[in-house]
Amino acid sequence: MTTLPRRGVLKGLPLAAGAVLTASSASAHAMPSAHAHAVPRREDDPGFPQPETRSTPPWGNSLATRLTVGFTEAVIPGVGTVRTRTYEGAVPGPTLRVRPGDTLRITHVNTLPPNPAGHHQDVNVPHGFHTFNLHTHGMHVDPTGDADNVFRTFEPAAEPGGATIHRSRITVPAGHPAGTFWYHPHHHGSTATHVLNGMAGVIVVEGDVDRVPEIAAAREVVVCVNELRLNGGRVPDLTSEGAFEGLAPTFLVNGARNPVLTIAPGEVQRWRIVHAGALAPLSLRLDRHTMHQIARDGITLMTPVASSRVALPMGGRADVLVRGGEPGTYELITDGVDRPLMTVVVTGRPREMSLPTDLPGRPTGLPAPTRTRHVAFRSYSNVFPGAFPNAYRILGDGETPHADPSAGSRDLAWGRFSPDHVNHRVRLGEVEEWTVANNSHSHAHHPFHMHTNHFLLTAVDGRPLTTPVWHDTVDVPPRSTITFRLRAEDFEGRSMLHCHHLQHEDEGMMQIVEYVR
Repeated sequence: MTTLPRRGVLKGLPLAAGAVLTASSASAHAMPSAHAHAVPRREDDPGFPQPETRSTPPWGNSLATRLTVGFTEAVIPGVGTVRTRTYEGAVPGPTLRVRPGDTLRITHVNTLPPNPAGHHQDVNVPHGFHTFNLHTHGMHVDPTGDADNVFRTFEPAAEPGGATIHRSRITVPAGHPAGTFWYHPHHHGSTATHVLNGMAGVIVVEGDVDRVPEIAAAREVVVCVNELRLNGGRVPDLTSEGAFEGLAPTFLVNGARNPVLTIAPGEVQRWRIVHAGALAPLSLRLDRHTMHQIARDGITLMTPVASSRVALPMGGRADVLVRGGEPGTYELITDGVDRPLMTVVVTGRPREMSLPTDLPGRPTGLPAPTRTRHVAFRSYSNVFPGAFPNAYRILGDGETPHADPSAGSRDLAWGRFSPDHVNHRVRLGEVEEWTVANNSHSHAHHPFHMHTNHFLLTAVDGRPLTTPVWHDTVDVPPRSTITFRLRAEDFEGRSMLHCHHLQHEDEGMMQIVEYVR
């Protein structure tokens, strides 16, 4: 870690970050944004916002870039001025585009103020709101060292007005699937606060699916949905159990409220939809249009799946093809929200574009499992004193053991995240079958998310799926179960699984998975 006075950060950054910059990107640091290769927003629809894009240069295999985190007075169309923590002063952060075999080198600049003094004896009490790190959600990359290691901490400077510099180096395997992923902080204790501030960005891995003729011909549109919980023009920190209660979600698409996207009759567009929210699931419908799913959670399907509704848990993604219908104005809506996420205007000269019939998807078969595991999400209300009275636990196989068995549900350790306890050791290459149950009665949905490796969803509530689907995040409604098969591959080391309702995760609904040879 390098510490710099805040005023000197931008001036001193090229020298401080020189170790992670390629020669091909050095000239980019004369520009204010200091990227390896910046791609402007497409101007065929200048009214619809797209995040800034930073790509691996065509002549190289390394994307070296900077992500500065700090408080920003953001002017959000349709909302007004919001004080929030951001990447690079924007919600969402820049889209990062890489290819299999590339190296992603990120210089993180923390310009947030020092954390308040004091230490929570319970690690599962939210804390450290000015500390962050990096999780590349859904990426099959190394979970250790300076890669996708969520055990790291990017602390702020010790004095107000300062800044610190931290570095990540993530190698994308040559066989990595092409698809849509995203990045966000994953410091235990502050994850929910950061994601609700809008600290998130899209990662695109380019590859085989992009070369399917019908997909290559389609206009690509990033649809990054952020969920802010605003109170007086700011997102409050998670300083009590009810900090976000009563605050309706403000959903933004690419940083705007209900932006307008145009499409011609008969035109096919590819939407990369990312649910970068923390608390509320999405159930998406587009008036009088069908969405044709071609990928889920970054994994291409074998054939497109026509859907009138696309349900996404927090953290989930879907790539869909949309073909413009009759001229008119239509709304992309989600259940329980009184205004559309975005408006789609079908206008212009009709076009004749087709949809693909076959895709270079990942096969949906795995051998019979050699081991089974059963885990359960379980929450208890009003068992602890203080501002966080609820207990969010993962029980069953591998649960964190009691510290005080006589304490019952008031035991601070039992079933909650412990940084010193490995809950599951998974052998690389072996096939396991997991059943995950939601036994909570009062805290709604618990999306299950596993880092590092995708898993193959095979059954819901004991009913086998006609076609299994690869996921990294799946919703588990109350009193429901999911069953999946897992074959962990390539990477050893400690990683995570957790509930992707991020307040629940910050309060302990998380476990450590260690991948071993």
